Amino acid sequence: MEDDLLLYLDENEREYVLSKDNKAVALLNMQSKHLKELKEREVLWEFSFLELEGLLKEMFDLQGKSERIKNFPYPRQYATLSHSFVWTFLALLPLGLVSEFSNISGTIYTNFPLIAEYFVWLAVPFCGVVSWVFHTMMRIGTVGENPFEGTANDVPISTIARGIERDLRQMLDEDLGQIPSQFPEKFNVQM
Repeated sequence: MEDDLLLYLDENEREYVLSKDNKAVALLNMQSKHLKELKEREVLWEFSFLELEGLLKEMFDLQGKSERIKNFPYPRQYATLSHSFVWTFLALLPLGLVSEFSNISGTIYTNFPLIAEYFVWLAVPFCGVVSWVFHTMMRIGTVGENPFEGTANDVPISTIARGIERDLRQMLDEDLGQIPSQFPEKFNVQM
């Protein structure tokens, strides 16, 4: 983060932001102070100032919502109960399937005696596939609880933000050499 801030903040501002626990809120607060200074120097028209302050307020709101998503995932009981229910289901699944496969083998015995004799053993791979599906669904839910941790399955928030930044800076006709490049993918994963 320190390296990224070098592009946008002077030394004092960077030290101020890095000294705070919530760096995003510190940046938004600094932006609000800068807007106030511009208004006092009469660089900004009153209406423009109010519009920009409204945007900052919305950014504060969105920042708070993002923090709630990140810091307060599903209550622990959801994870605990789903884990318990899935493993209970997986443990009981063979008990239900073996008897059903046995009934099916009795039904097909007259037409396919050779297949019927070993048909009950198909319950093993069938249980394996069904167990794998349910276990994978549980793992996807667990991984999806924290979408901003920077893992392969997370929301590529840094890439999205950098793309927006690049677009805005290009619309402002800034020097292309000064605009940071997009984050590279690591192992085919966007950051």
